[in-house]
Amino acid sequence: QVQLVESGGGLVQSGGSLRLSCAASGSPFNINAMGWYRQAPGKERELVALISSGSGITYANSAKGRFTISRDFAKNTVYLQMNSLKPEDTAVYYCKVVRSDNPYWGQGTQVTVSS
Repeated sequence: QVQLVESGGGLVQSGGSLRLSCAASGSPFNINAMGWYRQAPGKERELVALISSGSGITYANSAKGRFTISRDFAKNTVYLQMNSLKPEDTAVYYCKVVRSDNPYWGQGTQVTVSS
C-alpha cells in the first residue's frame, strides 16, 4: 500500500501562485509515475501534469507555461508549482502515484482562484 498526503491548496487571487506537495509513504518503491489531476464541479477528473519513468513529463495544454511539476526522489514527494493562476484553475487537485502499475490517489486538496 502507498499512502499519499497532499498539502498546499488554498484560496488565491487571479495571477497568484500556489505550490502543491504530495508525499508518498508506506511502500513507495517501484513507483512508475507521480502526478496531479484535478476535478472541477460538474466536470470529469483531468490530467494536469505527470512525471513518468517511461514517458518523462507530460502537461495538460492548460498547464503548459504556467505549471511546473517536479519530484524529489529522496523524499518520495511530487510538487506542482502553479503560477499565473486563473479562476478556471479552481478545482480539487488530486495526487496520483502509480506503483508497480497500480494507481493510488490522494484525498484531494482544494484550489480556489478568485477573480
